[in-house]
Amino acid sequence: MTYLYLLINIASFSVPFIYSFEKKMLFIQYWKAVFLAILLVAVPFLIWDVIFTEYGVWGFNPTYYLGITFFGLPAEEILFFICIPFASIFTHYAFLHFFKNLKLSNKVTQIITLFLLITSIVVLIFAFPKAYTSVNFSLFTCLMLYAFLKKDAILNRFYITFLVVLIPFFIVNGLLTGSFIPNEIVWYNNAENLGVRIGTVPIEDAFYAFSMLYSSLILIEKFKLKFNKS
Repeated sequence: MTYLYLLINIASFSVPFIYSFEKKMLFIQYWKAVFLAILLVAVPFLIWDVIFTEYGVWGFNPTYYLGITFFGLPAEEILFFICIPFASIFTHYAFLHFFKNLKLSNKVTQIITLFLLITSIVVLIFAFPKAYTSVNFSLFTCLMLYAFLKKDAILNRFYITFLVVLIPFFIVNGLLTGSFIPNEIVWYNNAENLGVRIGTVPIEDAFYAFSMLYSSLILIEKFKLKFNKS
């Protein structure tokens, strides 16, 4: 089963990539903006990954990856930061394409953002110094503060589409954390997180995913404007 992590990445990426050539949506036209944003966001997340792996905040079961590593990370883990964001971002834009009026009002969006901002600060206070929770919610707090002050219109739609993204997210992360298979592919040190899991997935992972995808969407929208002008 050393190929399992690779197979999960390929399966997650391949179907959205194939459908990105669909003629009506033609998502592939934005490939430069999408992949540039994904790669830029991946850099700090990979550095975070390397550090946390080194200090045992989480780690990887060699039974499920091919054994090729870079800075202590399996090659499959590095691919994860390309394949999974691409699939999730494609899902977001696909819903915007087929459901053009799918959005929250500015007022509702601001209320949700303020609620999440306050909640994340409370979690930070009570969870400190648990490494995964503290770093994760520090980033999430910064993004929510940015969104609240800027009144970012991306969230009018992303709050809805993220709920859709969470369905395949929990399936994929469930597999990675031991659902449906004998052992986990990625293990977590519960001393460094809240110890609250949805199935086998630490609750922090949902906020981790939100931060990674929202950061990517911010950059994608900026790059789309820049590339369209040029």
